[in-house]
Amino acid sequence: MKTCSIRTASTLLALSILAGCGGGDAPAPADGSVETGLEPVSANLYSDALAVETRLEGDYERDEARRPDEVLAFFGVAPGMVVLDMFSGGGYYSEIIAHVVGDAGHVDAHSNEAYLGFVGEEFTARHANRRLPNVAVLMAENNELSLEAERYDAVIMVLSYHDLYYDDPDSGWPKFDVAALEAELLKGLKPGGILGIVDHQAEPGSPAETGNTLHRIDKKIVVDELTAAGFSLVAESDLLRNPEDDYSKNVFDPAVRGTTDRFVLQFEKPE
Repeated sequence: MKTCSIRTASTLLALSILAGCGGGDAPAPADGSVETGLEPVSANLYSDALAVETRLEGDYERDEARRPDEVLAFFGVAPGMVVLDMFSGGGYYSEIIAHVVGDAGHVDAHSNEAYLGFVGEEFTARHANRRLPNVAVLMAENNELSLEAERYDAVIMVLSYHDLYYDDPDSGWPKFDVAALEAELLKGLKPGGILGIVDHQAEPGSPAETGNTLHRIDKKIVVDELTAAGFSLVAESDLLRNPEDDYSKNVFDPAVRGTTDRFVLQFEKPE
């Protein structure tokens, strides 16, 4: 497993690092492209996806803190891929991924009734009138997800793994069977497929239940659980790390919202 540090806004640098982190040991080509297993990817692909003029109002303001171009470059999302955006929320990432994978690719944007109630009008606006023709909404309540075997080249979970430990049946969020969900994701990925995780770091050593109280989770729990489920951790990045974060605060606290310490992990389904 390789640890990568991506601290610059340069997508070209992100791609160069990707080529030597989880994507093989060969150096990046001189033209800045990177081999993903499907076709060479231009260094401009990810930044171009953010520059699309039809994105929703408010999306652009999120980009600086979330750095989705560099995150998706790190995960190796590429044209032609079939991707599951698990717990897609309002669809911010679903739309960017849709532009990256292009007409030859496809995105399944997963959601459930509880998430729809939380994100409100953003989800409706995102998916109204098939404005994203290569995106399909996949509705599945907790513990009801059933995926086609080996459908996906990548599964992305952004700021949502901790929700596997959220427990509020009265609001439509019953407790997850975490092991069963992880087995379903493993089944749904193609051999060699990528599971990309971004989440809020909890105080190291914290129990998984921190996901229910502070909406954070210790990276070690994620690594241990997914490794036990059959995934291999192939790379991690400090792209979104913030050592100044206060782990005692809920991620929705105004003092830390949008600036939490976040880990970025790339897992693979073994061939």
